[in-house]
Amino acid sequence: MDEQNIPIDINNNKLLDWLVSRRHVNKDWQNNILKVREKINNAIQDMPAHEGIIKLLSGQHINYFHCLKIIEILKETEADTKNLFGSYGSQRMKDWQDIVSSYQKDNVYLAEAAQILIRNVSYEVPSLRKQVAKLEQSQVDAEKKIKDYTKNEALALKEFNASCDQLGIAGKNIKSELLRLLEELPKIYEITAEKIKIVKPAIELYLEFNKFLSGKEAEPEILTLLKFVIENGNTTTYEYTYGEKPLKIEVDVDDGSSNKNILEDIDDSVEQIDFGNNDNEIDFGDISVENNDFDFGEQSKIDWGTPSTEEDFEIVSHIDVEVSLEESGIVVEKSGMDGGIAKGTEALTLLDNPKTRDQIINELMELDAFLKMRLFELSNDSDILAMSQMQDAPTALQMQTTESITTMSDCVNVALSELMNKRISHLHNIKHSPKYADILTANLKQKLSLAERMKQSINSLEDQIKKYRSEIRSFEPAIKLLIDKTKQLQKEVQEDISKRYKGRVVNIVGGINML
Repeated sequence: MDEQNIPIDINNNKLLDWLVSRRHVNKDWQNNILKVREKINNAIQDMPAHEGIIKLLSGQHINYFHCLKIIEILKETEADTKNLFGSYGSQRMKDWQDIVSSYQKDNVYLAEAAQILIRNVSYEVPSLRKQVAKLEQSQVDAEKKIKDYTKNEALALKEFNASCDQLGIAGKNIKSELLRLLEELPKIYEITAEKIKIVKPAIELYLEFNKFLSGKEAEPEILTLLKFVIENGNTTTYEYTYGEKPLKIEVDVDDGSSNKNILEDIDDSVEQIDFGNNDNEIDFGDISVENNDFDFGEQSKIDWGTPSTEEDFEIVSHIDVEVSLEESGIVVEKSGMDGGIAKGTEALTLLDNPKTRDQIINELMELDAFLKMRLFELSNDSDILAMSQMQDAPTALQMQTTESITTMSDCVNVALSELMNKRISHLHNIKHSPKYADILTANLKQKLSLAERMKQSINSLEDQIKKYRSEIRSFEPAIKLLIDKTKQLQKEVQEDISKRYKGRVVNIVGGINML
């Protein structure tokens, strides 16, 4: 086979080593190239305004083949400086001819071209592509975050709207809306008290069961508060405590909280007593005192007796003495309403008073526990002892079945659910704890704030994505230009080497063909 027809294949990464090993260039070529680069930098400072030159000098590293093209252009621009002998008098032409001459010495230009090819294929193009890949990955990550933030924003808004719906507010002016809800509490408590009445059969069964176990005919003192609410409704705590309706109700609304200690109210009232300025003497008005007799007008006089000595006089606390008005002779005119003045916690209704409310809930839980135990006993056929004990029980107890007990248990659970409803619990806490309204408001605002932060983050990420896309678009023409110039340089080097081997085909292979 004719050697002239065999192509010469040179790997791109081994091109420089191949040129050195074939003695086309010297090992110390880099020392000479520095001088050439310095001449190029000086010559560039004085160039004619020509479109071809501007295109050659823009955005790329000038090599030997560029210099040849520059000289061709200067032959046109510097034609008027050409003398009879064919040489140019232009300094520009002389400078670039000197540069080409320096390049050709020891084939320095060929070594530089090989180095440029290696650098472009192995570093420059991959580096630009890595930057593009990094921007694309950042874009993908930003898009994923947008999805997560959008999900979090929707979740926060959903929780906020759900909380507002649960409370029954619009969520525009949260705290004021919460405080206005307190006007609904009396009506809510009234409805709740009505619904609690469904547990009456369960209470009757529980009372009957306790009477049977105790062996006493009297009704046991259990579930007293729950029974009172079922029979009388949601009355004031005063009426439950004293068995009569108050003549007047004074609700303390100074700080929006009704959960105060009764003793603190008493202490406050004592401190407000005005004894006047007469040496701590109490002014009893028109009451006349003669011979230890108080004159009450038409009322009968009270005989207080006369202690014989100071030692015989005994001060007795009013708490330990029960005074009968009929026996004492005092007659109190009725004003049309029985009772006194309900103040402090006594002025609150039973479902509104935190203490009695908790007691009602506890009694419902006690009733529920009883029903669950009875249901377990009825379901457990092997509990012979329990069955034998119930043989002497009243008919009302023996007639109970798992179905009837289950129904009662369901009724108790309904009452508990109604009383412990989240909305009612929130309103109850708002009324009796001023700070609770602030905490609840802050909690709702936090959800809104989270949604707003997510929205801002999404907007920021969308701006970042636009920036990434813009940078990617700016890299694409730069990469394309670099690849085109590298391919052009590859072609020029192949042709130059081919001339050295009598026109044999030269192929620079490897990564350069994968660009």
